[in-house]
Amino acid sequence: MEEEYRTLKAAVRVEFTDRRSRFIGAAAPVADEEEAISFLRREKALYREANHHVYAYSLRKGGIARHSDDGEPQGTAGLPVLDVLLKSEITDAVVVVTRYFGGTLLGTGGLVRAYSHTAAIALEQSGVAVMKPCSVLDISCGYARYSAVAALIPQYGGVIDHTGYTDTVEIRFHMESKNLKAFSDALSDVTCGECGTELVSEKYFDLN
Repeated sequence: MEEEYRTLKAAVRVEFTDRRSRFIGAAAPVADEEEAISFLRREKALYREANHHVYAYSLRKGGIARHSDDGEPQGTAGLPVLDVLLKSEITDAVVVVTRYFGGTLLGTGGLVRAYSHTAAIALEQSGVAVMKPCSVLDISCGYARYSAVAALIPQYGGVIDHTGYTDTVEIRFHMESKNLKAFSDALSDVTCGECGTELVSEKYFDLN
């Protein structure tokens, strides 16, 4: 898996008014270009009467970065929004800024500032998720070992996702892959070699 990356925590919508022009900023994490385009279409459908639907998105896969001014003067809208994403090192994310024109021209500099500001407050509202490469693991242990094993997992940055109780205790958890070797050694020590981990998958998780 690749190194950690930064994306948005959640889909959000914010508003900003500049000289009676209403700017609505919508931002969301996305997995691919199809999701980014679907998000854009939903925003357009939601605000059909708006004058502009400016957008930008950045994706890890293929290093894709796209933007559109959607009728605003070239370079005054889509590119400033994309710059906010890139300077924040946010990827796998889309931002759509919808504008209702208020009757007063903002000028080139005013448009750049308005679109940049709307994108920035949308990112701030969403928050940043630092996605780290993790291993999803299973451990099966006897009830006598459960407390020690469960206590050990968070010591190495692991997060327990599910615990099942049958003849044994089945623990599923995720942990940064870089910590797995040290954890496995400690697990062997604390259980006298009785318990080991079984790799289920590898995924990215926000551990913050």
